[in-house]
Amino acid sequence: HVQLVESGGGSVQAGGPLRLSCVASGYTYRRHCMGWFRQAPGKEREGVAVGYNGGGSTNYAASVKGRFTISRDTSKSTLYLQMNSLKPEDTGMYYCAAGLRLPCGLDFRGYHYWGQGTQVTVSS
Repeated sequence: HVQLVESGGGSVQAGGPLRLSCVASGYTYRRHCMGWFRQAPGKEREGVAVGYNGGGSTNYAASVKGRFTISRDTSKSTLYLQMNSLKPEDTGMYYCAAGLRLPCGLDFRGYHYWGQGTQVTVSS
């Protein structure tokens, strides 16, 4: 049984940083695509940053490229999202997800394991 547990959300002023963490358990970690998605009220869930756990290239949404960085610590089975220069439009619930559909894309429908989410609120 796959379990993903996010942490690190909170409230921050525009321009500030936050780092999200996602601890994964219950499956062969290296075989999955894993990534971060977010959903604002009234909007569809969107992909933020994804990558293949076996290593290789990562994929970012255009709106966060250059500001957000996805990384992983395989020894801790943990995925991170470093968010810098946050903007009010980055506000939303952030979810960690895992899936086996390759290549690793930003479409949330390619992922079938989800965490419970962590709220990020950016004020101007």
